[in-house]
Amino acid sequence: MLKKSICFLSLLMVAGCASHGMQANSHLVKIDRISPEELTAMMPLSVARLSLDDVLALTRQGMRAEDIIEKIKQSDSIYDLTPSQTLSLNAQGVDGKVLDYMHSSHELALRNHLAEEINKRERSRAEELAKLKLQMQSLKSRQSRYCGYGAFHPYGFYGSGFRSGFSLGARYYWPSYCW
Repeated sequence: MLKKSICFLSLLMVAGCASHGMQANSHLVKIDRISPEELTAMMPLSVARLSLDDVLALTRQGMRAEDIIEKIKQSDSIYDLTPSQTLSLNAQGVDGKVLDYMHSSHELALRNHLAEEINKRERSRAEELAKLKLQMQSLKSRQSRYCGYGAFHPYGFYGSGFRSGFSLGARYYWPSYCW
C-alpha cells in the first residue's frame, strides 16, 4: 500500500512539473487570423506574358522542354492552371516537365507572396511592441519610488541621478530618467 501511494505521489509530482506555464497566460496571447477575403486579396495574380497558346505553339514547333521553360522564365510568366487545363495541355503534347515547372513556379510565387505578407505583419507587430515597451519604460520611470517627492525623498533635492560636488552639468532639478 505504501509503495502504491509513493508511486502515485511521484507520478503526481512529475505531472505537475511536466505542465507548461503557457496555459496560465494563454488569454494574453493574441493570434492574428487571416480572413478568406484577405487571403484572396493577398494572392498574386497569374501573369501569363507567354500565353498557353504560345507554349502549345512552341511545343508543336518541336522546341525542347528546357528551352520552353527558359522562355517562360525570361517572360516572368506565372500560370494558375486547373487540373483540367493541365490534362488538356498534356494531351495536346506539352511536356510534363513544362507543366511541372508551371505548377511549381505558381506555388513558389504563392509561398513568396504569403511569406512577404507574414513578414510585413511581423514587422508591424514588432514596431507596435517596441512602442509599447518604450511607453512602459517611460511610465515605469515616471512612477519611480523617489521621483516627484521634491526635496523630501531619501536622495535629497536633486535626486539619485546627481552626485555631491560642484558640476556644470545639464541636470538642474529632476533626474533625467524620471521625466
